[in-house]
Amino acid sequence: MHDERLDVESLHLWRGDRHVLRGVCFSLASGECLQVTGPNGSGKTSLLRTVCGLMYPEAGRVLWEGRDVRSDLRTFHCALVYLGHEPPLKADLSARENLRYWIGVRHRFGAAALEDALERVGASPWCERLVRTLSAGQRRRVALAGLALSMVPLWLLDEPTTNLDTEGQQLVGSLIGEQLSRGGMVLAAVHHELPASLRELRRLELA
Repeated sequence: MHDERLDVESLHLWRGDRHVLRGVCFSLASGECLQVTGPNGSGKTSLLRTVCGLMYPEAGRVLWEGRDVRSDLRTFHCALVYLGHEPPLKADLSARENLRYWIGVRHRFGAAALEDALERVGASPWCERLVRTLSAGQRRRVALAGLALSMVPLWLLDEPTTNLDTEGQQLVGSLIGEQLSRGGMVLAAVHHELPASLRELRRLELA
């Protein structure tokens, strides 16, 4: 990965009569992780959705490599993966098929890489089952396999450890660590803090 950079400048966002984001500023460079914390309703999800262009702020800018992302959202979206509360999976496709279509349509990978990702997240035994038959934790593991396959510089993660047991939460930490080691960056909204062992881990508290 190259030395990409994300800059968020003085974001202000309103939801009805609520001033959700009040002048939020931060920067992320290659190999860095920013952990966004705060109580329910503090704007963590809104911040991630604004950064990736799904919501538009009343004021402020999001810059990718020095350019306003709104000038070329398509290019920006090719550089990121956004994992929200609900994994973007098709209920009537298998776990394996979902990864082929969700990640494979944008990023090429071979059969061996797919098998490695499924095994890495513990999904190999049930990867042929339809997603609608999987538990919430299993669906989250399929989404984590998608992260492992994506190989994009920027990960936007909204509560990435939701519905995961202790082993699954440790897996999230390992995947984030690998993303940072290869020069990627991570912006994660969390209730449960990420492992303190992650290098270049910074915190942003929303009120």
